[in-house]
Amino acid sequence: MNKNQFPVGWDEQRVRKVIAHYEGQTEEEATLEDEAALEDQTETIMEVPSELVPVFRELIAKHLASKS
Repeated sequence: MNKNQFPVGWDEQRVRKVIAHYEGQTEEEATLEDEAALEDQTETIMEVPSELVPVFRELIAKHLASKS
C-alpha cells in the first residue's frame, strides 16, 4: 500500500480535521459558508473547461510556492 502524500504543511491530522468539519455541517451551515466565500473580495470563483483544470492547478501551485 502506498503511503499518503500530503501538500506541504498538511498531515493526516489536518486532513481528518477538514473532513470532520465538512461532514459535521448542517445543510444550512454549508450554505452560509458557501455564501460567505462568494462575498470574499480577495478570491474569485470561476468555471473552466475540465481539460484545463490541471493547467490551473499547476499555475496556482507555482503561485503559492513563489509566496513561501
